[in-house]
Amino acid sequence: MTPSNADASTSTTTTTTQPSWLAALWRRCVTLFPLKLVGNTVATLGFFPLYFWIAKNAGQAWVLPLTAFDRAIAFWPALLPVYLSLWGYIALPVLLAKDRRELLRFSCGCAAMTLIALLVFWFMPTAIPNFTVDTTPGTSLQFLKMVDSAGNAFPSLHVSFSVFACVMLARQLREVGAPAWLRLVNVAWAAGIVYSTMAVRQHVLIDVLGGFALGVALGVATRQRAPADVPATHARPA
Repeated sequence: MTPSNADASTSTTTTTTQPSWLAALWRRCVTLFPLKLVGNTVATLGFFPLYFWIAKNAGQAWVLPLTAFDRAIAFWPALLPVYLSLWGYIALPVLLAKDRRELLRFSCGCAAMTLIALLVFWFMPTAIPNFTVDTTPGTSLQFLKMVDSAGNAFPSLHVSFSVFACVMLARQLREVGAPAWLRLVNVAWAAGIVYSTMAVRQHVLIDVLGGFALGVALGVATRQRAPADVPATHARPA
């Protein structure tokens, strides 16, 4: 083999051994990045004023009952970072959108979830029980309890967003051929966020189940439809 052929063979081997899914993820990240950055920031900042306004001005809230499952969940304030990580997690499907259509699909799903939940919050206000938890003054947990009150409980938007993002990310990772361990990390992250909503006493089982159902429903509704097969009678001859 001549040196030039050896170099070409080495180059080909190097190219084929590189994980192509990493390159595919990178291409998705840089596609429409300015639009993704601005859109995600505006949507996040626009959500909170309306959410807190409804929590403050909705009518008398119905306190959700506790179940045996809720009593079995130990208070675990160390999971607060996992709970707050939702706002980074939900940005991943936006970052990995491959085109405008996929970006619009995810955005419309989030908007629909938010609209449905806010309507429920307004017309059927609910709240979690007043848990007695030890929150040290000046900590992040105390700030969370002060800012995010017990209202706007059912359905849990925290759970809805995490489940919906998990469904979208699962599709994106499957499309680029990501390894199984990365797909498992995606599911584990979403599951950790869902569990943390109860562990830090922000939600109970009933509103977690409601949020889970809402997230799955929108995940199914926004899936990309496969194009219909072209009838054989309409096929163009070779």
